[in-house]
Parts: sequence; C-alpha cells; structure tokens
Amino acid sequence: MMEQSQRLYDKAQTILVGGVNSPVRAFKSVGGTPLFFNRGYGAYLTSADGDDYLDYVLSWGPMILGHADSDVLDVVTKTLRNGVSFGAPTELETVLAQLVNSYFPSMERVRFVNSGTEACMSAIRLARGFTGRKRIVKFDGCYHGHADSLLVAAGSGGLTLGTPDSAGVLPELARYTTVLPYNDSVALRQCFAEIGSEIAAVIVEPVAGNMGVIVPDSSFLVTLRDLCTEFGALLIFDEVMTGFRVSLNGAQGLFGITPDLTCLGKVVGGGMPCAAYGGRADVMIQLSPCGPVYQAGTLSGNPVAMASGIATLSKLKDTRLFNSAVAHTDALVSGLRDRIQRKGIPATVAHCGTMWTLFFNPAPVRNLTDAMVSDRQRFARYYHAMLGQNVYLAPSQFESNFVSACHGARELDHILNAFDVGLES
Repeated sequence: MMEQSQRLYDKAQTILVGGVNSPVRAFKSVGGTPLFFNRGYGAYLTSADGDDYLDYVLSWGPMILGHADSDVLDVVTKTLRNGVSFGAPTELETVLAQLVNSYFPSMERVRFVNSGTEACMSAIRLARGFTGRKRIVKFDGCYHGHADSLLVAAGSGGLTLGTPDSAGVLPELARYTTVLPYNDSVALRQCFAEIGSEIAAVIVEPVAGNMGVIVPDSSFLVTLRDLCTEFGALLIFDEVMTGFRVSLNGAQGLFGITPDLTCLGKVVGGGMPCAAYGGRADVMIQLSPCGPVYQAGTLSGNPVAMASGIATLSKLKDTRLFNSAVAHTDALVSGLRDRIQRKGIPATVAHCGTMWTLFFNPAPVRNLTDAMVSDRQRFARYYHAMLGQNVYLAPSQFESNFVSACHGARELDHILNAFDVGLES
C-alpha cells in the first residue's frame, strides 16, 4: 500500500507542475503513483509509507558510497556550521579541483557549476568560442541536459538538419546541431567529410546511459577522437553519468581515449548540487575572467557542495569500495542473465562498471533505434513486480540502474530472488 505517497502526490500536483520537479519522477513511463521517500541509508530508501526499498537508482547515480555515508555527513555538517554560501572563493574549490584532476588528468583546468546541464551547456559555448565555429554534433539518444542547443532530435536522415525536441527550442538554434546515430562510425566519417570544417565540437556520452546502458563499439570512440583531431573540432566527453561509475577514471580511463573537454556531475559532488567541466588548459583559459567566453554562477563552488565532493572523492581513493560495487554489478548481471536464459524471456542485459540496464529486447542494443524496439509494456509490469518485492529501480526502460559500495551479499540475494518474481510478470 502506498497511501501516504498517493496523498503526497495529490497534494504536490496542486502546486508543482505534474507534481514533480523532474519529469521521469512522475512514473509516466511505467504508470502508477510515484513513491515519496523520507530517508536513505546505505543501499536502502524508506518511503513515506514506512516501507524499506533496496535502491538501485541511488539518486540517479551520485550515491556511489550509499546513502548517508557517515564520513561524508560528518564533513558536510562541519562545513555547514561555518555558513552555507559566501559567493566568494574558498580553498575547498581548489582542493576538489585537484582531486578531480587526480582522477581525470585530461582536466588540466576546472570550472565548477551546479548541474550537468550547466556543465554541458558551458562546454558547448566554450567550444564555439575557442574554435570560432557554430556547428555541434551529438548522437541520437544521448542526453546532455536541457540547454536549447542540445534538446535536438535527428531529422529524417543521418545528415539532415536537427529538429527541436522540445517546444520552445528555436529551429534557428536546432539547425546548428547535427544528430547522428550512436555507435555508427560510417555516419560519423560521412558527416566529417561533408561538414568537418564547420564543426566546433562533438559531444557524446562515451558509454550511453540515457537510452539505457549502451557500451560503444571498440572503433567508435577511436574514430571520433581521430576525426576531431584531423578537422580541428573539440571532443567533449559528457561523463556526468559515467564519471567514477564505469571506472574511477571514467570512460576516458576505461577506453584510453583523451577528450579535449570533460563534463562531470553526480558523483563529483557526492549527491550535492554540483558539477564541473574542464579540459585542455589552452581551451579553458578562454573562459572569463581570463578570456572572452562568459560563464558565471552565484552558487558555483558552493562550500557545502565542495566539501561533499571532497569527502566522496577522497574516500574513493580506497579502490576496494569501487571494486566491491563492480563485483556486485557483475554478479547481479550474471544472475539476471541466467534467469532470462532459463525462463526463455526475450530480453538482454547491458552493463559497464557499476551501471546496468535490462532491455526487454532479445537482440543486442547498440543505439536508440535498437533500444526503442524494447517491450515497454512488459517493462512496466516487471517494474511494478519488482516494487512489490521492495526493489526500487529506475522507472523507465531507457535509464540506467546503479550500484553502490553498500550493496553486498544480502542485497544480491534480495534482488536475485526479486528477479524470480519480476521476470514472470
């Protein structure tokens, strides 16, 4: 029973648009009433109705140490006592930037902002300012926040002009964004052959997470890096989701590909509103106050968010924590695949590092077209069956689930037993 969640949702809809502050939380993809939560601890969430759920959403990725990690809370609480915001520099910003650089050496200079959307939006502006070019290339199904230049869908063909993917996005802006199929090196080469001299930057989720987890083909990122170098375009890795998730050094560390700019979010702030972008010093130096590309923010580098990020990234220096989360993910995926095979269910599981997605699609998923073939009605039934087993998953077929360092043997037994029920739905 979810009476309290229903009551709170009804109340929220009287004042909040759709009753939520981010659309996927409304459960429109799976139906039913969204759960309201009061508390998180370790690998679990407690709902407003007092029920405990094993959590594989983890605030959409940030809580890699689990909820309410005592070390992070201690540091945040201590920092709060000194004040919430100054709108002026603190040493905490430098400390966190140095930590970021220790994990991501390609980020020679760093700028902190408050969200992944801000980071990607700012990186795009910087790329245009640095190159003097207008065109951006992105990939169908990759999400980089809700900035106008990035809310663009593919046209009728791979090289047609992009079309707005949201009301309010001007066609005049969308026409400067080219959208290509993910994992398609042939289309990528064709694009650069035709308009390479116009491209300011290519932005990509190096492991896709916003159409479900999709791992790139071995040649895709290499081709992307080579073409950007050849044509003088900047390569932007959106590692908002993959940073500290597919490896502690992100996808660029996992695959050995060095981007020109990197966008981080989620884990970098330990769950606080915090994100960052950074990269080559000669590019980043074009930002104000050093250069002509303007970007600013009152709460950028907020001391509480910086403290949370420092505590989180410092604790991750103990690589056993990340390795434990990877081991749990591997075991979870292996058990899920075994059940799919034994039950003859038309589904496939994709994962990378501590990210995983079950697609109700028997074929490998390499791009958005493949993902869209998935049986969304069956996913909705499975989703609610898993909720009935007190397992909280991402409420969309096209999202990633996450694992934390707090997920252990007990949690593995719980979710594998839940799969036995959920897969029969």
